[in-house]
Amino acid sequence: MRRDEFCKYLAALAASAAGDALARKPARKAAPRETVSLKIWIPANPGGGWDTTGRVLGKAIVEAGAADAVQYTNKGGAGGVIGLAQFTSSARRDPHALMVMGAVMLGGIIIGEPPVRLQACTPVARLASEYNVFAVPAGSRFRTMAEVVAQLRKDPGSIKWGGGSRGSTEHVAACLLARSVGVDPKKINYVAFRGGGEASAAVLAEDVTIGGSGYGEFADSIQSGKMRALGVTAAARLPNVPVPTLKEQGWNVVIRNWRGVYGAPGISREEREKLADIVTRGTRAHAWRQALEANFWTPELLTGSDFDAFVEQEFRDLRALMRESGMV
Repeated sequence: MRRDEFCKYLAALAASAAGDALARKPARKAAPRETVSLKIWIPANPGGGWDTTGRVLGKAIVEAGAADAVQYTNKGGAGGVIGLAQFTSSARRDPHALMVMGAVMLGGIIIGEPPVRLQACTPVARLASEYNVFAVPAGSRFRTMAEVVAQLRKDPGSIKWGGGSRGSTEHVAACLLARSVGVDPKKINYVAFRGGGEASAAVLAEDVTIGGSGYGEFADSIQSGKMRALGVTAAARLPNVPVPTLKEQGWNVVIRNWRGVYGAPGISREEREKLADIVTRGTRAHAWRQALEANFWTPELLTGSDFDAFVEQEFRDLRALMRESGMV
């Protein structure tokens, strides 16, 4: 055998031996995946918009594989401020805790000036927004919003408005409507409920003259004929919703109700980013997209410093609106 051929033969034998050694070496086991169990705090009673948002988000997060399980806690009252206080004290430094919040909570804080501050918690993401609808029970003598406004001008106290907590977007909208038609907003006879479910029940039972809530919360009762929708607070008509806006009826009242999630106080920047990633993955799941359509929500995902700045601006804008309407 020639020298060069012999060298190639030895190299082949060495490679074969090395391959056999690698084949005999036991495979390295993959590191087990961390089990993630989320806690979602809902600062409202079951049945309303925050409750629906929190539970649908949890379902979507699990569907997306971003968490293995979700535990829910409801604590309603005072525009979410009671739930905020409990979340702040109970979930401190918990990297797997989320609290549903939004424009209604900001309104409750502005009106109530509670000792607990939203800034103690950690902003994670804005999720979606919706517009309010004003509706009356099917047996109401009011057929249009113009008729409600005429009675409001005549005797403001005779119109009993029902909706979410004091400072909610429907409360602000009612005050802005009064102001736009020359009625002192402070004369609005507003009855606050702890969630959209209670507000809906009050309208159906005719305990209030007119009720306001997110369109999705009243949609079934409107479509079944149990309620009559008189106007929505959007700038233009909502897709597939045959209800005129307040603006097109002559009153420049446009306000939206957005919702988001915050993390616990004291978590690190890395833990905040992980929560934002979990939430973002959830918003890509089929369950979340389906909920957007079913509840007439507009997707508005926003995270990071952009969300921080958004909340600060919302506080300023809402406080100005509430001052203009005589609520503050």
